[in-house]
Amino acid sequence: MSEYQRPPVPRVGMVGGGQLARMTHQAGIALGVDFRVLAGSPTDSAARVCGDVQLGDDRGLADVSAFAKSCDVLTFDHEHVPEPVLREIEDGGAVVRPSRAALQHAQDKLRMRTRAQELGAPCPRWRAVTAIGQVEAFAAETGWPVVLKAASGGYDGKGVWVAADSAEALTVLQRAQENGVRLLAEEMVAFRRELAVQVARSPYGQLAVYPVVETVQRDGVCHEVIAPAPGLDDDKATAAQELAIDLAHALDVVGLLAVELFETEDGVVVNELAMRPHNSGHWTLDGARTSQFEQHLRAVLDLPLGSPRTTAPYTVMANVFGGTDSGVYRRYIHVNAKDPEAKLHFYGKVVRPGRKIGHVNVAGGDPADLLARARGAASYLRGDED
Repeated sequence: MSEYQRPPVPRVGMVGGGQLARMTHQAGIALGVDFRVLAGSPTDSAARVCGDVQLGDDRGLADVSAFAKSCDVLTFDHEHVPEPVLREIEDGGAVVRPSRAALQHAQDKLRMRTRAQELGAPCPRWRAVTAIGQVEAFAAETGWPVVLKAASGGYDGKGVWVAADSAEALTVLQRAQENGVRLLAEEMVAFRRELAVQVARSPYGQLAVYPVVETVQRDGVCHEVIAPAPGLDDDKATAAQELAIDLAHALDVVGLLAVELFETEDGVVVNELAMRPHNSGHWTLDGARTSQFEQHLRAVLDLPLGSPRTTAPYTVMANVFGGTDSGVYRRYIHVNAKDPEAKLHFYGKVVRPGRKIGHVNVAGGDPADLLARARGAASYLRGDED
């Protein structure tokens, strides 16, 4: 038998072995690319299914550098690779997409706010703070409560605190200083709802923008997404898409850019940025011509981008969280029997209470009905009903 010959296709390496890498791997199979993952553990979501896994520290220079040398293009499941590591591997000749220069705006909220402000993007009032006097001076301008955010490392509601007064702000500041965490203060935005929009950009400069979606957050964690956002004015939707496109160009993003937004009476305000596949785009697996995962691969490989058009009037995504019952699989049959049109996507994770273990997509014409069905399926899979 002849020795295995690697096919003459590009090798894409994704740093991080979570569910985003797992679903990107699935898209890579259909595209025929050689996809590999740098995972911290063989039990990581992507490591369970990907055939080419390197185990190591997905934030450490030695392991990330060695991994990069084995790939034609390097991309990310998360934004937590330290900037010095990215600088080192780029200086060593690795093709990194998005680049370190772009990714820093998703890694560091102070940099993101500064650059967005320079670009004239609509943002909440904000200020870097290191002392209680600075927070109090900021609150004198914006009013209490004040939102305090860790400049880096936060996600899914972690690293965000709402301080109702000086005493609560002081507690957050003291804990941040003890842990070496930089903070910024932001005004509490009076918003109607939260929105998000994703845009893909290739090195060639081609762009593809998805419809603006509504995201339903609880305790800082996304629970549901409705695509497109019901009742959103066409002009406001277009403005949000154009804002995302402008940011992608200005920040020189390659791959996917997710822009999380607040909808206010006056328009939209930028909340957060992510430069990777994103929870707000999981609906695209069953509701768009090209999923966000395939689109990200197309973009980082500089392939022509796929159509972002929807395949149904609406698609609703509901995240599935772990409950106290670990026997999720035995519940599949009931969800599938009750709603054969519901699409279940699971991440191969050990069930723990509150852990994100999968999601449900339901597509159709009535967003209220779809939301009820998706919520019902997610609730049953969590074990809320017998």
